[in-house]
Amino acid sequence: MNSSVSALPLSTLNPANEALTLRLPSALQLKQQLPLDAALSHQVGVHRQAVRAILNGEDSRLLVIVGPCSIHDPKSALEYAANLARLAREVSDSMLLVMRAYVEKPRTTIGWKGLAYDPHLDGSDDMAAGLGLSRELMREMLRLGLPVATELLQPMAAGYFDDLLSWVAIGARTTESQIHREMASGLGMPVGFKNGTDGGVGIACDAMRSAAHPHRHFGVDSQGHPAIIQTPGNPDTHLVLRGGHRGPNYDRQSVARIHDDLARLKIPPRIMVDCSHANSGKDPLRQPQVFNDVLEQRLLGNHALIGMMLESHLFEGCQPLGPAMRYGVSVTDGCLGWESTEQLLRQAHGRLQSQA
Repeated sequence: MNSSVSALPLSTLNPANEALTLRLPSALQLKQQLPLDAALSHQVGVHRQAVRAILNGEDSRLLVIVGPCSIHDPKSALEYAANLARLAREVSDSMLLVMRAYVEKPRTTIGWKGLAYDPHLDGSDDMAAGLGLSRELMREMLRLGLPVATELLQPMAAGYFDDLLSWVAIGARTTESQIHREMASGLGMPVGFKNGTDGGVGIACDAMRSAAHPHRHFGVDSQGHPAIIQTPGNPDTHLVLRGGHRGPNYDRQSVARIHDDLARLKIPPRIMVDCSHANSGKDPLRQPQVFNDVLEQRLLGNHALIGMMLESHLFEGCQPLGPAMRYGVSVTDGCLGWESTEQLLRQAHGRLQSQA
């Protein structure tokens, strides 16, 4: 995988604050350089409709967003995707498995911001190469037959990937952002809004209500020019529970309370549980416990629980960036290993089949 996209020469130097500006290729230019053919474009449309059908109760399968916390190594990411594609075909009657391809990572202060920002892992921040590599990687995942999901953190980056995605997350730190709500209102795929870092769902409820409406907002067009963007509103949003500072929020009592809150606000009760983050106490090996608890709630009749999210890589745990890194191990949050992930999903498949 070797994208030839590169930044254009330095265009301005602001003497007031010494800020440097490097011009990136436009979203249109990158899409033309790394196009999506008609067959893959149709596949993305089919996958989006499948996710919508699950959200709307027209498809009884469980939606599972699964993959590395973040992608830093295309080779290991594609090996993981190949494993997932094989499993997805085998469990397709009970679950829709979607590849988590996160190339942007929010940072509380500083740190590695993801493949789209720093693909060389060395602080050089070659974003032109990162955008090209990220798009090329997602396109390869589509060729394996997988739906692809990501978190859209920087709205200006969304246009480089939006035609490849079947599901999008808006993270806990950005769900409150008006800019992200406006962006979501114009996306052509389902969007999951995470609850705030405090664990409350009010912010996410406001976000879903906002994203469902049309907006006019400042933005850039596909050629990179400043533009007024007019959005139609996105009816295909849902809540993602990820716990908060006070602890988990996936238990039966929390889910029942949140279900009532959604009903009171006349928001469709569509709930996904992120098995990581505060719901697992940031212990990746506790994710199966969370997953199975939520699965049990669903098997007992709570069909508002439409899906789960798992952070999973080829091997469990995490590691710092450095010169001698282990293959297939996350460099951000700790992940469940592939063997444990496969076992968990196969067991869930069996339980869902037995109830059908």
